Amino acid sequence: MSEFAEDSIVVLAEVTPSGELARNMAALIGAASLVGTPVVLVVTPPGAGADVARAAAQVGAAHVLVAESAEVTTLLSVPAADALAAAAELVQPDAILVSNSIEGRDAAARFAARTRSALCVDAIGVARDDEGVLASHSVYGGTYEVTSTATFGAPVITVRQGAIEARASAVAAPVIRSLEVAASGRRAASIDSIEEETQSATTRPELRGAGKVVSGGRGLGSKEKFELVDQLADVLGAAVGASRAAVDAGYVPQSYQVGQTGVSVSPQLYVALGISGAIQHRAGMQTAKTIVAINRDEDAPIFEIADFGVVGDVFTVVPQLIAALRSRA
Repeated sequence: MSEFAEDSIVVLAEVTPSGELARNMAALIGAASLVGTPVVLVVTPPGAGADVARAAAQVGAAHVLVAESAEVTTLLSVPAADALAAAAELVQPDAILVSNSIEGRDAAARFAARTRSALCVDAIGVARDDEGVLASHSVYGGTYEVTSTATFGAPVITVRQGAIEARASAVAAPVIRSLEVAASGRRAASIDSIEEETQSATTRPELRGAGKVVSGGRGLGSKEKFELVDQLADVLGAAVGASRAAVDAGYVPQSYQVGQTGVSVSPQLYVALGISGAIQHRAGMQTAKTIVAINRDEDAPIFEIADFGVVGDVFTVVPQLIAALRSRA
């Protein structure tokens, strides 16, 4: 009899270059717990697996497979795909969940192509019916929500960061075991060096996966005036985003861009300041749980999807909002 539950879901853990479990893993393991029993796969350099496995248990991993490989620091994605192949053969899961990050998408695609598995990309939700695990997607610029699944085998699902609210309970005594992985020798880009980006002295969360986001558009008028977005974000404890128009105007770097050609976010709260709401921008944020828009143009498309809208000058409305929030702190 297998030591793994019949409804097992393999979850590929994302590990930072510094060897820590990525913050979005709580949501990914939570998503797996909605449709089955999570079995978390940790792929790390030798000696680092135990700490990451314990961190995974704190966010709901009852069973952890640890694959340690020196190739993790020298080859891109292939070690993770190799480990996924070994884990899937051992566990025989109903689905494989991976973060929809750059690294996650790469590993998921390699594994799916290698095993001829169905690949369901950028899911905003997961569910189960009598025939298996289902993935929900926001498509055509957010115009429709559709469901996908596999006609055979276990689907490989990449989950949009921030889209899942569910969380699994911490596990006091997880089952942790080593996973033997045979290197496939597949072609891969080599990693010469890793340098983590220096974080500024701020309490703001990372944009991708943030629970709250404040974004600014071209309506802010200049790079200097865009600081109003920063001020509101700091009061709310939110990440900062921007429309493509604001990025093209040079107000903020491209890494701030939210939209079809930028970052897709699904926060609990999304505040749009001076953003008209072009379809390309809406495609990357309209799955947010609550959308607040402030714009002087009452006909701006952003109001079509906003839960709360304020027609007015952001430089009048937002300072009042900041003052009200600070008075409650």
